[in-house]
Amino acid sequence: MGFFIFKGLKTFSDKDRVVTVKGLAEMNIIATSATIVVDFSFSGDDLQQIIKQTENKKNTIIAYLTTNGFPKGEIKIANVDISDLGKYHELRWEDGRQVSVKVDRYTITQQLTIETKEVKETENKIAQIKLDLISQDLTSNVQPLYSFPDLNSVKPQLIAESTKNARIAGEQFANDSQAKLGKIKTASQGQITIAGKYYFDPEDANNEFTEPYVQKARVVSTIVFFLE
Repeated sequence: MGFFIFKGLKTFSDKDRVVTVKGLAEMNIIATSATIVVDFSFSGDDLQQIIKQTENKKNTIIAYLTTNGFPKGEIKIANVDISDLGKYHELRWEDGRQVSVKVDRYTITQQLTIETKEVKETENKIAQIKLDLISQDLTSNVQPLYSFPDLNSVKPQLIAESTKNARIAGEQFANDSQAKLGKIKTASQGQITIAGKYYFDPEDANNEFTEPYVQKARVVSTIVFFLE
């Protein structure tokens, strides 16, 4: 009876000997494709006139793009978006009083998109398109959109890496404590965060931004190990 009481107390004591560690895993995710978005707008009171202006500018931009190596079949034309204020004047506050200000009743927005697999060249292409359109009096808003692999495709690898790194930290602690790292008692996976070019990384010592076609996925797992 004394032997079994001793074994029971020892087992109970061992359960209290644990170490909590965190495992960090990071992975760069490269965009699989990019979309160059070109959009512009016209506003005025004569709807037919601004429709004509929009159509002329659209056709001229498409002609420029096809001349400069973009296949016409890859240029997608979105439906024209027309907004109607239903009025020509609106009240605004100026110098502490309300005044009636003339506004354009109609605004038309047109968008063109071009998909490309050459993601690393997209920024250079956009810079050239902007410059060329300005020089031809076709100033437009030109920006990229990048498509990245689904997060679920990299999630298992991230979690496995974070668990591995947590075990390494736990083994180091166990060695310093003259103990042996045991089985996992509890484990919790932190939220997977994504950082890209336009996000500040507070944990990066260099505070550098990644390329626009690269995202960094990060996860921190918290694991509690038994110590033997």
